[in-house]
Amino acid sequence: MTDTHDVIIVGGGPAALAAAIYSCRAELKTVLFEKTVLGGQVTKTYDVANYPGFPDGVDGVELIQRMEQQARKFGTDVKLEEVTRVELEGVTKVVTTDASTYRAPIAILATGADPRKLGAPGENELRGRGVSYCATCDGPFFKGKKVAVVGGGDSAFKEGIFLTKFAEEVALIHRSADFKAEKALQSQAKSNPKIKFVLNAAVKQIVGTDSVEGVIIKHVTTSAERELPVKGVFIFVGNVPNTGFLCNLFPVDCGGHIETDHNMETSIKGIYAIGDVRKHSYRQIATAVGEGATAAIAAEHRLSELRTKTPASPS
Repeated sequence: MTDTHDVIIVGGGPAALAAAIYSCRAELKTVLFEKTVLGGQVTKTYDVANYPGFPDGVDGVELIQRMEQQARKFGTDVKLEEVTRVELEGVTKVVTTDASTYRAPIAILATGADPRKLGAPGENELRGRGVSYCATCDGPFFKGKKVAVVGGGDSAFKEGIFLTKFAEEVALIHRSADFKAEKALQSQAKSNPKIKFVLNAAVKQIVGTDSVEGVIIKHVTTSAERELPVKGVFIFVGNVPNTGFLCNLFPVDCGGHIETDHNMETSIKGIYAIGDVRKHSYRQIATAVGEGATAAIAAEHRLSELRTKTPASPS
C-alpha cells in the first residue's frame, strides 16, 4: 500500500517539527516519521537556557511538546514508524517504513544523531549499570555518590552541572585544558564546588563487576595512569549521525553527516538535510529550527517549479 504526500519528513526533533510547521502552513500535505518518541536529544535536556522566548529556561520535554502541538495544529500527520529506506523514482522520493510505503516529490531528512561511544573496555559491559549517556535520565540514581563526566563540550558541562543536584562530587574528565563549551557554562561549572576538573586525561578503562566502581585514566602527555573511584560514568563526546540507511543515496557521506547548500538541499534535488544530521550544522536547537524553516520554504519553491513544469491534464 502506498500513500502520496507533498512532503515527507524523516525525524522528530526540533528541526523536523519546525519544517513540518512551515510546510503545513504552506498548505502542503505533510507526513512526519519518528521511530520512537518525538524530540530526539532535546528530551534529555532538563534545562534549555538559550532558546529565544524563554528567559527563565524551559524543560526540553516541554519545548518539544509545544512544537508538536503546533505542528499537529497546522495539519502534520505524525506517524511512529521507522524509515528503513529512501529511494528515487524520477523526481519522486519513495520512502519505505516498517509499516508501509510513501511517496512525495520532497523528502526532508532530520534523522538526528546518537551518542558517540568512548570505545573503552568496560563501556558496553557496564552500560545501564553505571555507564550512561543521559544525565537527565539517570542522574537521580546517583544521589550522594561520586560520578565522572567525560567530555568538554556544551553537553558535558550542562549535564555535569545538572548532576551536582544529586551527586556528592562530579569529576569532569577532558583530554585537554581547553573546552568547546560556551563560556557561560564554563564559568558556571568552575564556580560550582561539587565539580572537579580532571584535565589532559583520557579514560583508558571503566572498571567494575556488577556495576561501575571506577575509571582508569591516563595522562595524555606523561602516560601516567591512576584509578578514579566513581559509581557512575556519563559520556558526552559527540554524536554519530543516523545516516546508515541512506548509503544508497549518499555513498560519499555514508554513515556521516550530509552535505547541503545554503537552502539545506543535498546533492539530490528535492531532498533536504537539517539538524544534527547535516554537515556544518551548529547543533543547537535554535539553528536546527532555522534549518527546518529554511528547508520547508525551499521545498515549497521547489514544488512550485515542478508543478509549473508539469503539463496540465486534458479535461
